[in-house]
Amino acid sequence: MSAWQVHGKIDFLSLSEDELAALCEAKGWLSFRARQLLARQNRFPASFDEFTELPKDLRAELAKEYAIPSVTIAKKQTSKDGTVKYLFTLWDGHQVESVFMRYRHGNSLCISTQVGCRMGCAFCASGLDGLVRNLAPSEMLLQAVAAGRDTGHRVDSIVMMGTGEPLDNFDASVRFIQMAGRVDGLCVGQRHISLSTSGLCDKIAKLAEYDLGITLSISLHSPFGEVRSKLMPVNKRWSVGDVVDAA
Repeated sequence: MSAWQVHGKIDFLSLSEDELAALCEAKGWLSFRARQLLARQNRFPASFDEFTELPKDLRAELAKEYAIPSVTIAKKQTSKDGTVKYLFTLWDGHQVESVFMRYRHGNSLCISTQVGCRMGCAFCASGLDGLVRNLAPSEMLLQAVAAGRDTGHRVDSIVMMGTGEPLDNFDASVRFIQMAGRVDGLCVGQRHISLSTSGLCDKIAKLAEYDLGITLSISLHSPFGEVRSKLMPVNKRWSVGDVVDAA
């Protein structure tokens, strides 16, 4: 079952299709309930009260074990070109940023994958306090949902380049990519998702095993090892050559 939790309960919006089916089987519910749960999950509900296709006793049963996270807009700044910078408050009070950008080819959203970051890059304020916690797949999805609902425009592509190192939150990042492409959900296909990494070579190799159709971006900042090590401590573990080979 899903490893992500909200207020001590299982995060419903981070459940995979297989996990939804397993949930219904464990409870002895008929198989069509799994399809109903998936359809409702893809609409990103705020509470189980919205699950009107389920009897009240089933909704109450879900609410005992599962919870739905929230991502709300705490602040936003809009530039003249239509770019919108969001500060989102998560269900536990922690905050992350996202940036909605308008282009001729569509609208792109830069999302965060962690609260804080452990990479310690010299040029980045995100890691000043280190890593606070990882985001769940649902919290990544909900950044796009919130931005889309606020602007009234569809998010056509996603860049995983906000706060955090996506590959340091590997399982959640992969689950997010897989869930983002659901046709009845966010509907952002893998070829429209770019994952940016500081160069975690072991995780790059692991990512390749999933055969995802995403774009891999490397935050290089300098091709010179000595300079890069001063800017990015990760270079002391994996050199520029290692990162290029892994990519």
